[in-house]
This record gives sequence, structure tokens and C-alpha cells, in this order.
Amino acid sequence: MAMVVQHQHHTEMNNNNSITKHQLDNGKYVRYTTEQVEALERVYAECPKPSSLRRQQLIRECPILSNIEPKQIKVWFQNRRCREKQRKESSRLQTVNKKLSAMNKLLMEENDRLLKQVSQLVCENGYMRQQLHTGSAATDASCESAITTPQHSTRDANNPAGLLSIAEETLAEFLSKATGTAVDWVQMPGMKPGPDSVGIFAISQSCSGVAARACGLVSLEPTKIVEILKDRQAWFRDCRNIEVFTMFPAGNGGTIELVYTQIFAPTTLAPARDFWTLRYTTSLENGSLVVCERSLSGSGAGPNPAAITQFVRAEMLPSGYLIRPCEGGGSIIHIVDHLNLEAWSVPEVLRSLYESSKVVAQKMTIAALRYLRQIAQESSGEVVYGLGRQPAVLRTLSQRLSRGFNDAINGFSDDGWSLMNCDGVEDVIVAVNSTKSLTNSINTSNSLSYLGGILCAKASMLFQNVPPAVLVRFLREHRSEWADFNVDAYSAASVKANSCSYLGMRPTRFTGSQIIMPLGHTIEHEEMLEVVRLEGHALGQEDPFMSRDIHLLQLCNGIDENAVGACSELVFAPIDEMFPDDAPLVPSGFRIIPLEPKSGDAKNAMVNTHRTLDLTSSLDVTPMPNNGSTDMSTCQTTRSVLTIAFQFPFESNLAESVATMARQYVRSVINSVQRVAMAISPSGLSPCVGPKPSPSSPEALTLAQWICQSYTYHLGADLLSSGSVVGDVLLKDLWQHQDAVLCCSLKSLPVFIFANQAGLDMLETTLVSLQDITLDKLFDESGRKALVPEFSKIMQQGYTHLPGGICMSAMGRHISYEHAIAWKVLAAEESTVHCLAFSFVNWSFV
Repeated sequence: MAMVVQHQHHTEMNNNNSITKHQLDNGKYVRYTTEQVEALERVYAECPKPSSLRRQQLIRECPILSNIEPKQIKVWFQNRRCREKQRKESSRLQTVNKKLSAMNKLLMEENDRLLKQVSQLVCENGYMRQQLHTGSAATDASCESAITTPQHSTRDANNPAGLLSIAEETLAEFLSKATGTAVDWVQMPGMKPGPDSVGIFAISQSCSGVAARACGLVSLEPTKIVEILKDRQAWFRDCRNIEVFTMFPAGNGGTIELVYTQIFAPTTLAPARDFWTLRYTTSLENGSLVVCERSLSGSGAGPNPAAITQFVRAEMLPSGYLIRPCEGGGSIIHIVDHLNLEAWSVPEVLRSLYESSKVVAQKMTIAALRYLRQIAQESSGEVVYGLGRQPAVLRTLSQRLSRGFNDAINGFSDDGWSLMNCDGVEDVIVAVNSTKSLTNSINTSNSLSYLGGILCAKASMLFQNVPPAVLVRFLREHRSEWADFNVDAYSAASVKANSCSYLGMRPTRFTGSQIIMPLGHTIEHEEMLEVVRLEGHALGQEDPFMSRDIHLLQLCNGIDENAVGACSELVFAPIDEMFPDDAPLVPSGFRIIPLEPKSGDAKNAMVNTHRTLDLTSSLDVTPMPNNGSTDMSTCQTTRSVLTIAFQFPFESNLAESVATMARQYVRSVINSVQRVAMAISPSGLSPCVGPKPSPSSPEALTLAQWICQSYTYHLGADLLSSGSVVGDVLLKDLWQHQDAVLCCSLKSLPVFIFANQAGLDMLETTLVSLQDITLDKLFDESGRKALVPEFSKIMQQGYTHLPGGICMSAMGRHISYEHAIAWKVLAAEESTVHCLAFSFVNWSFV
């Protein structure tokens, strides 16, 4: 019995020693000295997750750590990473809480404003009832102030006293719009408030002109916000010029300015706008800053009186910015933009563009708030860009691309533009600027003075049933569908420092490889700046080893299909491979602007102008029946305006030949866009990039049935978890299947003939361009070698399992997949092999 007790005691001691050793091994009871912690922190700063070899090396190199086991050091790094993660999470939660508190304050203010509006409407309703019952023309003084708008008396705008009176009245009217009930605001469609939203957005429901309002939280001080917003050219891409003519002080340390502003026209079909305004900057008793602005009567002045004839004078009703300091830092800002854009001066088909509060909201109000948030995040270091470019440099490049494109579209005479060989019936406008050499606006040392000038070929067209975001995304991802590589090479030669002349386009073959390298994007990804490399090879014997690659600086925005009223753009300019920050740019590109839908036949809205092309008039195509869920009555009223502008540098002695080439090239681009537009219209393609097989297509239904039946026949299992076997349901389930399903033909060079939505997403292509992708382009060298011996196995037993690996999309991006299955797709009689099918499971971009 004693021996048993002694054995138990010995066992308990061993267990206790084992537990103690285990705890020490896990580092739970290790205490580190200050010197040891400092040494570990230095290593952590360089490498937060060191390998086992690195930890052992650390012990050897640091004598003060020699008494610590490697496992204990491993635990220290684990705990350190955990603390860092908790710190970041705590900081994130504090930021979210700050946003929620500010958003809650804004919502409470909005609720108070709506209550006031309800009270006002009740008062108006009671007043109208009284008038109906009594039939009297007398007015109720208690309600008169609520339903009438004060009329602006005529004042002398030529003396400070009169201007100060106008300024104070402008301030009162602006505040009544920003925080009061002067305008009947409704929520902007598609812009719901929340902790991750930019702000609260509203548009006018019924008022004179068009108006938009925004409220949001910005992590900047009020004075910094005022400075940024006054520089309208920095954030408002349509602002051509802003000039302060007069400035004098007002009360409360404020200032009054007389400002002349010019606004680009978005298309060649309408003239540009200008404003002559009074801008009043002041502070309120509660510490808020206000910048309010309104138009003055009279034509005003401008930097070049002769150029004013190219503009239509628009009216700015009381608008501006209310900036309130926020507790704990940052500011709460209210923005109001209220304009009368004189829609009468544009063709009827475009008037909805100038009568839309949604367009004003997207171009001005939302753009201003987004720009402020972008600056705030860049200042805090939250935004990281690639290729070593600073945020300010990338913003400047984006602005220069956008401004150069707007300059080309508008072609102002005071910039040196004039029409070339235009007889009034040209479908493509050709303008020339002989005073404009290839010089950037920052550093004139990069000027290529040998050039004769810049030539621009441009056109605008109307079309229906084409989602602008989808079309721009297709043009961006599939440049070979519409662009001529030789023309790109001609334009690219202008940025080569060693180019001396243009001897014509050298024949070059485009390999089809287009690599997009992102430079930066805005915080909501509504705008992207990127470098595009086009790979080319010379066809002749001259310089066979000389690189023919072309590099483009490209700006893309408006590819969010849910953004109401936003235009979509793709603007690009040739650059040198190692382009400096102040490289000269000659932008070209596309702009697509959605128009407000109107009831009735859209043909009645077509404008009869020599500068307009009807995108579908020249297409002899029978409309496809659509038995799906798309509401064609709505699609028929969906219209957009597409503007194309391409610029070409030229030498003086080659102006005529370059003009002919430019006109022909723009027409060929128009024809290509027509084909693409027909392909991606709702009758042919889904609004998502790429065509969705129509359930009414017998070919699509048959192929889907063969794919699923062959899978079950060979593998003894169902491809679709739903168990669908026939009909529209099977096609829909296959299209929405989570794995990428691809089919390729049985030819000497197999090409893909079908892909479901996941397959198109993986390949980064559409069904239109799917047949341009061969099977060998999908796999890398090792993947092709592994696939070749499997073909015999597929033909013998009907299927094979492929191990996980790496493949490539049409855009050159690497894709990893867990595993893949390949099988024969048999026709209905199960004796004829129709094609090969592949299913890639759990794929993702590397």
C-alpha cells in the first residue's frame, strides 16, 4: 500500500513538473527586462513575424536574449502582433464611433428641418382651405411669410455698401437652404447615409433651376476646407477658369469678392457656360465659417471679352458652404449648389442634362465632398499609392488629363483652336491649334518645339439602351476591339525625346497583350489612374530587337452602374516608359453622359444637327426578342450622349495628311463602338460586363443541358447542387454557379466558346471577346505541360482531375485555383464529342 502511495506521489510530482515546464515553454511566466524588450521591439519593427531561423539567429546575435528559449520568443511575437491588432481595431472603432456621432447629429438636424417643413406645409394647407371656404382674396399674415419668396430689390453693385447688402442677403438665403426649408429636398437616389458613406445627399424636388445639397464629416480644419473649396479648379473638373476681379474686406473679418468663372461644355453639341458672381466669406457667432455665392445682374467682365461670345451666361442662385468645427477635431460641412443653366440654349434632346439636379449633385456637390475626404485621408497617411508617386502628383496628372480632354472637346478660340476644312456637313469635326506645341503646363523645358501643333478630331452621338458604365468598362478592358495599334504608335512617337519627324506610321503588329498597372484611385474607387502597356512587334526587318511597346497614362471613372447621374469617361495619353511627373500630355478618349429618361418614342427627341451621329441609324440589324425579366419599355427610353475626341501632334508640312488620317480613324472608332454598343445593349447582353445567355436561346439551353448531363454521365454526380436538368432553370443555375465553368472547342488550336458568369469574371472578359482566348493562353508553361498528357485520359475515360495551380486571365493577372475538373461534353446521342468543359474550383486572383 505504501508503495502505491509513493508511486502516486511520484506521479503527481512528475505531472506538476510537466505542467510547470509546459507553462514556461509557452512563455506565460517569463519576465523580460527593459533591454530585452527593446531588442525584441527593434526586430519587430523590421519583421513582425520572424521565421524560426530568424528567431534562433536573434538569440545568437543578442547575448541578453541567450537565457530565453526560442518558443518563448515565438510567444512574445505572437502576443506583440495581437496587441498591435487590438490597437488598430480600437482605433478603427473610435473612428467609426466618431463618424456615427457626427452622422447622428446630422440626422437629428435633418429631422428638425423636416419637422419645420411639415409645419410649414400644414400652415400652407390651412391657408389654402381657408381661401377655398371663404373665397376671399385676403391673405393671412401669419402664413404669408412661409409661402412667399422675398424679391431682390435692385441695388447698386458698384459700391461696397450695395455689395455688402447683397452679401448679407445671400448669406441669409443660403443658410435657409443649407439648414432650413427654403428648398424642398429629397434624398439623392442610390445614396443612403451610413457610417461608411461620404455623407447625406439630397436634390431639389421642385424649385427654380437645379439644386443639390450635401452634409458630411471631414477630418480637416474649417480654414483648410475653405481654402480647398475656393480653389474650384482643383476639384471641379468642368471648371475651365476662375478669376477674382475685386476683393475688399467686410465685417467680422470677412471678405467680398467679385468672381468670373468659366465652365467647360461636356459635349460638342452645346456651348460652354460662364458665371459672374459675388462671393462672401464670413464667420458666424457660433464659430462656423461660411462661403456663399450668387450671380450678379449684368454681363460682367472677363479675362478676354472676345472669348465671352463662346459662352452662355448662366445664373448661380444663393449657394455655398457652411463649415462647423467638430468636437474632437474635424468639421461638419453643408454644401448647397443651386444653378440655372439656361437649358433653352441647348438642343432639346440635351435639355434634360441641364435640368437635372442629379447631374449637378454628381459633378459638383458630391465631387467637392469626395475631394475633401480624399485630401483628409492623404494627409493622415491612410492612402498608399504605387510606383513611388506622391498623391499630389497623381492628382495633378488626373487633372491635366481631364483638362486636356475638355480643352479638346470645347476648342476655344482664345486657346488657339480653329476649325479645319469644315463645310458644315462633316460628321467628324476637325480642329487645329497651331499655337499649341507639345508642352506641359508646369515645366516648359520639356517642350518639343519642332511640332507644328495639335490636331483634334471629335464627334458626338446619341444612342439608346447602352449602360454607359458597361460600355466604358468594355472599352477599357478590350482596347484591341476598337483601337488601331499603329495610330497609337504614331501618337506615342510624340513623347519620345529623340523623335525628329513623323515619316508615317511604321507597320507594327499588336500582340494582343494589354497590361494595366494601377497608379492610384480615389477612396470610393469612382476614379482610377493607371498606366497601360501595349505590347507590339515590328513586322519589317528594321530594328527587329527594338521595343515597340506603347505606354499610356489612363484615367477611368464612372464605371459604377449604380451611380445616378454620373458620367463615364475613359481618357488616355501616350507617355514615355519612364515618364516624369511633368511629362507633356496630349489626352484623347471617350465621355458618355446618361440623359434623363423621357416617355414616348425616343426618335422624336433626336436633334437635327450636323455634329450628331445616330449610333444605330446605320446598323441594319433585326432586334432580338427578349423574353427575360428586362423591362423593355424602360430600356427604350434610356439614352446617352457619347463624345469622342482624339488629338494628334503634327508637323506643319503634314497637317492635311494627318487631318485625313484623324478623320478616318475617328470614323473607324465610331463603327467599332457601334458594334460594341449593339452587343452590350439589353437585347443582346446583360448590364453586367458580358452577355448573359438568353433563356429563349435554344443553342444556349442545349449546350447547358449537354454540359450538365455529360458531367453526371462521366463523374456520377450532379454539377449543379439544385439538381436542375432541363429548361430555363438549368441555364440560370449554370450561369450563376459559383465555380468557373468554361468550354473550349476541339480544334488544333482550342478556343473558348462558352463561360458562365464566374468564368467570365475569372478570365476578365466578355462573351463577345471569349472566342479570342485560346486554351494555351489560360495556362502558364508548367500548366500546359501538365495538361498535355491528360488529354488522352480525358478522351479514354471521359474526365480527369487537375491539381491546383496557376492560370492567367485575359488581362494578364495570375489566378490560383484549388483544383479543376475537365470532361468531355457529349451531344444528345452520347456518341459525338461536342467540346471540352473545365470547372475551376475555389479560384481567386493572386
